[in-house]
Amino acid sequence: MKAKAVLTAMTAFLCMSALAAAASASTTPPDPAPGGPQRPYEPDVEGTRNLDSLTVTATQGPGRSVTIAFDRRSRAETGQVPAGPRRFVFLFDRTVRFNPEAFPTCARSVIEERGVNACPEGSRIGGGQGKTADGKTQEVHAFNTRLGRGPGLLVVIPDTGVILEQTLERVSDPYRKDYRWAWDEIIPPTSVPPQERAGTTRFQLSFGATIEHKGRTVGFAETTAKPGDVLSFGLWSEFVTGQVVLPTDRTRLTSGGR
Repeated sequence: MKAKAVLTAMTAFLCMSALAAAASASTTPPDPAPGGPQRPYEPDVEGTRNLDSLTVTATQGPGRSVTIAFDRRSRAETGQVPAGPRRFVFLFDRTVRFNPEAFPTCARSVIEERGVNACPEGSRIGGGQGKTADGKTQEVHAFNTRLGRGPGLLVVIPDTGVILEQTLERVSDPYRKDYRWAWDEIIPPTSVPPQERAGTTRFQLSFGATIEHKGRTVGFAETTAKPGDVLSFGLWSEFVTGQVVLPTDRTRLTSGGR
């Protein structure tokens, strides 16, 4: 009887452990762009949990163009400095599409050798700023580029020399209900140990520029929505601790004048 009781208890424990693991896995937002470039493997490290929030604005411009501005805020659950990121995936409302082929491109080698001012006119399609835990603010630029055979973006922080690559990806299920396209940004490993990589407390990045192309004003980002319509956005984020979060925002399209 005693052996049977022990076996029953062990069975119950294993079942509960499996259910707990399944419940934990189900709360982790799945990868919205699994077909994109893969980040080199790094084991998770111990660190604080990040508490993230997202605010997005969408402002209509000439024609169907729209400027979409992401404003991510992050704080550490414990301590002062948020854990460093591995990857960000910017998610855009189903009404939004992109026209990178209409804009000049800037190669990564140009920026590395001569700086952002050497990029062709019209290749800068957005930008913003980042803020670190010590209060420092850094300017951010976003340039249209080509990555392999596909469209891409270069997110550049001149103060630190950081150049990050984003690829344009179609989102996977279950995200297709709200989104269609994603810009997938991988933060590559560095010589700095993962537990010592600091995350930003605030990061603002906009996507939006216009150009005259084939006789009309073309937006880098365009939308079929009308002013007043509500659009959905998200920012899937993975950190060196293995934590994955997905802050989202729903915002009304506003008119910026024509």
